[in-house]
Amino acid sequence: MNSRSKFVVVISSTFLVLLLLLGTVLGKGTTPDSPYRHLQVYTEVVSRIKSEYVEEPDMKSVTLGALNGLLESIDPFASYLNADQYKEYQKHIDGYKGDVGLILSKRFGYIGVVSAIPGSPAAKAGLATGDIIETIKGVATRDMPLAYATLLLRGDPGSPVEITVLRRRPEPQKMTLTRTALTPPPVASKLMANDVAYIRPETLSAAKVQEIGADLRDLASKGAKKLVLDLRQCAVGTPEDGVALADLFLDKGVITYLQGQRWARQDFKAEPSKVVWKQPVVVLTNRGTADGAEIAAAALGDNNRAQLVGERTYGDASLRRAVTMDDGSAIILSVAKYYSPGGKAIQDAGVTPGEVVQEPEPQLETDEDGEAVRPEVNEPEHKAGEDVILKRGIELLNK
Repeated sequence: MNSRSKFVVVISSTFLVLLLLLGTVLGKGTTPDSPYRHLQVYTEVVSRIKSEYVEEPDMKSVTLGALNGLLESIDPFASYLNADQYKEYQKHIDGYKGDVGLILSKRFGYIGVVSAIPGSPAAKAGLATGDIIETIKGVATRDMPLAYATLLLRGDPGSPVEITVLRRRPEPQKMTLTRTALTPPPVASKLMANDVAYIRPETLSAAKVQEIGADLRDLASKGAKKLVLDLRQCAVGTPEDGVALADLFLDKGVITYLQGQRWARQDFKAEPSKVVWKQPVVVLTNRGTADGAEIAAAALGDNNRAQLVGERTYGDASLRRAVTMDDGSAIILSVAKYYSPGGKAIQDAGVTPGEVVQEPEPQLETDEDGEAVRPEVNEPEHKAGEDVILKRGIELLNK
């Protein structure tokens, strides 16, 4: 498809999405058959584009773009997969052992980076929250289903995958990442000055939460009386892992609740028998904190169990399901969202600390060939300059 045709497809799909959304807004509170009226408008617009536009566009691409644009407008983690894509997704998504370590969402119609797993090929290449993947294996990610992008990045360990990344410079940066079998990094823990304990889980899992509990007991036995729980860049971990982490600190109250249009409210409450740490806590967050880590941070903050310091978290905490269509295609979307104890949908609002401190923007550098080079940004201790979020957290604990 030439550049002019691509432009037609992008403009047409965007126009269709806007019409659908406008129709939905204007149709609220009208007759029960109003959704069908919106579909009639969509059908008429498609017909007009097909018959009257200056050149006949690829209507399959237009419709696919409209569907993905509509999904992105309501759920940045949703995907529409056609029948062939869904078959490939089901066949390979759990079969590939190699990955580059990216957590993704939709952003501006493209694939955006939520976070890069510490120690992964993506993290070593300097990819970070906010980067946009423009192409994967030479295929443009504009209107690409999120689930399919995840599939394209996976493969056999040792195999390369080429991507282009949009950052703060006008020209896209080309990168070749080598897939690997990812190994979750260990939990970092240490005893700092003034009896302050420091724990940083860079990923969450049932085993990691148990490891954190053991580290908390060990640090307490060494005289720790205050804790910094560093959840920055922690974007791997299920909501259940976040509930289990919060349970190490809360002896009462609601940790989170799950609710959807067809999902009755389900409360997750603290269990006193699971508490390990009763001393003061400060939780550090940033733009790369997501999913289970967000649930834990929101629970500790809303229950006044900890002070939250840092940046607003990404916003990713929902229950997702694949809904299959008659033609074999599927929609993967959120059917219920996790809420903070205070009643905010975490996926919509993220978690905003009471003490907002912004991390310095990572600086992008290039090598002699013009290729992107950026130091790893997942370890604040390794950054040039001062770790302002950690410093502020310790100050609050020592007051």
